[in-house]
Amino acid sequence: MSTSTAAEDWFALYPELLEILLQGKTTGGHIIFACDDYLGWGCSFEDEITPSLLNRRELEIKPRALKDKKRQAASTKKLAEVFTPAWVCNIQNNVIDEAWFGRAEVFNQRLDKEGRSWRSTPGRIKFPAGLTWQDYVLSNRLEITCGEAPYLTSRYDAVSAEPIELHQRIGFLDRKLRVVDENVNSEQEWLIWALHALESTYGFEWQCDNLLIARENLLLSFIDYLQDALGRQPTHTELTAAAERIAWNVWQMDGLTKAVPCRLNLTADQKVKLTLADLLKLKAVPCLVFDWKAGHPVLFADIKAGSESDADCTQ
Repeated sequence: MSTSTAAEDWFALYPELLEILLQGKTTGGHIIFACDDYLGWGCSFEDEITPSLLNRRELEIKPRALKDKKRQAASTKKLAEVFTPAWVCNIQNNVIDEAWFGRAEVFNQRLDKEGRSWRSTPGRIKFPAGLTWQDYVLSNRLEITCGEAPYLTSRYDAVSAEPIELHQRIGFLDRKLRVVDENVNSEQEWLIWALHALESTYGFEWQCDNLLIARENLLLSFIDYLQDALGRQPTHTELTAAAERIAWNVWQMDGLTKAVPCRLNLTADQKVKLTLADLLKLKAVPCLVFDWKAGHPVLFADIKAGSESDADCTQ
């Protein structure tokens, strides 16, 4: 059915969580397959993915590392799909944090010259003058063409599928939730700031299977950290709140057109030059994301690039 036993267990307990994670917030429907990989199951490019489809035992969505080598090679050739190992994600995320904090190795330290292994820094994270832990949690982070979202959260290595221990994880959300853990004084405060961490963690992806896995990874990470911090299981209300934020913040989009993926007989250069009016004429749907500070959706195309609070990375 889905991508992990852990996710399936939660979906069995609360079926509406899967419904939320399959939502396409821009269209009001579900995310679409946006590929021909599932034609053998009768699912075409434009078809929506629904819980009933995923509940068909023969339709299985797997992380890339668990797919057969032929499917991996086909995705690389056709879609330029190449996943990044956790150690590379860590180095790049460290560079972003070094710029934000003004010092190196804030969250972890290299254990070898290349940085293929690391150790979480001991003690509480210290913040530079003029900046607070709340500023860090609220600072927006975006992973473009996010795949399974290894830069956002690192439950496992996206290349090897090896799990990563909770306190050694290196994603943007992992770092934000570590900061929350170290600074709040009550369960209520933890929940408020954990949701703020999700609200400031963004990613977009074209492929349906990658997108669903990315969303699941964020939800499962929220659960992992909640269990560790609060010593209990999340409630239905808490899971729903987290899933809603994830469904808005990790969305399906063609990065060239900033619209919901559709079959356009155009070159990449032509796609980049499309205006909003052009997209509407071509019946392409411009993507919405949620501005949590303003409290309403906005067109992604209208968001100004280069904001001081934004940092981009790619697989």
